Amino acid sequence: MRPLLTTMVLTVGLLAGASASTPPQAAPAIAWRKPDGAKVEAIFAQARKSNKPVFLYWGAVWCPPCNQIKATVFTRPDFAERSKSFLAVYIDGDTPGAQKLGAQFKVMGYPTMIIFKPDGTELTRIPGEVDAARYMEVLDLALASSSSVKESLATALGPNAASLTPQAWRQLAFYSWEQDQAQLVPEKERSATLRALAQACPPAYAEASTRLLLKTAVAFAQNKTALPAPEATQARLREVLSDPALTRTHFDTLENYASDLVQALSAKASPERATLVAALNNSLDNLAKDASLTRSDQLGAVQAKLDISRIDAPEGGKAAPAAALVAQARSAAQIAERETTDAHERQAIVPNAAHLLADAGLLDESDAMLKAELPKAISPYYHMLVLSSNAKKRGDKAAALDWAERAWKESKGPATRMQWGSGYISKLLEMSPQDSARIENAATGLLSEISPTPETFYERNRRVLQRLGKQLLAWNDKGEHQATINKLSRQLDQVCSKLPREDEARKACSAVFKPSNNKV
Repeated sequence: MRPLLTTMVLTVGLLAGASASTPPQAAPAIAWRKPDGAKVEAIFAQARKSNKPVFLYWGAVWCPPCNQIKATVFTRPDFAERSKSFLAVYIDGDTPGAQKLGAQFKVMGYPTMIIFKPDGTELTRIPGEVDAARYMEVLDLALASSSSVKESLATALGPNAASLTPQAWRQLAFYSWEQDQAQLVPEKERSATLRALAQACPPAYAEASTRLLLKTAVAFAQNKTALPAPEATQARLREVLSDPALTRTHFDTLENYASDLVQALSAKASPERATLVAALNNSLDNLAKDASLTRSDQLGAVQAKLDISRIDAPEGGKAAPAAALVAQARSAAQIAERETTDAHERQAIVPNAAHLLADAGLLDESDAMLKAELPKAISPYYHMLVLSSNAKKRGDKAAALDWAERAWKESKGPATRMQWGSGYISKLLEMSPQDSARIENAATGLLSEISPTPETFYERNRRVLQRLGKQLLAWNDKGEHQATINKLSRQLDQVCSKLPREDEARKACSAVFKPSNNKV
């Protein structure tokens, strides 16, 4: 995913003023179903009875890519028509029981979209970064499939790989591998599995074969390991970049993972890297002005250019982009902001445009765009996080902390407030560790909001609390803040004591301030 979304989303917005539990409203013809707390048995029973698959959407009000999906996919008449053939389930991460369901379905980042068979077997996970037309094709593949991606994977890696249909290969190529959460393979085996698939996929299935090759290169780069025998992937990428039609077909991989591809397929500061970057830049320029792409994807092309412009910068450094690239970023951001009118799409466009401006060194322009949007944004507290990030970049710690605090104070929904509050405390610990009173007040306030129910201590909530506990214990490594840690421990113990004694949630709650708590 693009940098802003990676760091802030993990990584569907609603109409302004709507509650977090309201299902998406852009396409009224879609009969979204909401679970009763953490219970989904009735929905799956209905699926079995009606012999309909289940489309499960996991999102959040503030999440930019969620809002992008909502504005570009869920508003399509053909999606509404398809929805008649499946049970559409909407889970907002802030509704009661949602985080427990997140743990049950192994979902982490927003948005995640899963198709289940009527019997409850997971069929596939649909990537959110593809364009709307391709999304519909992948959805149709899943709805027409009798085999799950897991079954197709076993066949593809076994002796009967030749029996796999073109549709099955396409489904494997368009599986949301980045959001697998070890449903198909353990994370440490993902790159090797993708490489095996890329090698097994018949070249005749060109689109699937190319996508698997590129995804393999990305996975190896992200693991910081060398891609074995990269020549075939290098040749395929050159073919893609030399053909505008192929560039358009694979735009999502080129944009979202440009840096990974460059790092996987060329050596640092080598002539080959310079040639590859030049070809990528040319293709990204074409994508940036491709009217068939969404404004978000056009912005993504310019963001990818910024990313690869710094790929050989010294470790920890950030070279200033060329003036022409800065001008391109400014123009792209201004056009996207000016031409986007849909409220949900703006929730995605404005933070992305502001991030692009900030990344190009235009911090004041980024701030101005965000501040102008605050009164009309669906979830202005998300924009405040970007303002906090901008302030930190310019070295203004006080403003960075104030914007982070305001983002927490104005955020909505228990899971989001826990995440935003924890993020604010993390910034305090990083930028103002000596301000023990402010840290204690913030942590006390965050813990006071925790509901003493098992559902609180699952998925995102659990990770947030574990991370916070580890950070606070590190802050107290010399014992100078032990009184604060004791106070917070007692406060949380009161919550833990109200949980069922043998429940896993109670163990998770009780472990937050234990020195052995190392999992984040």
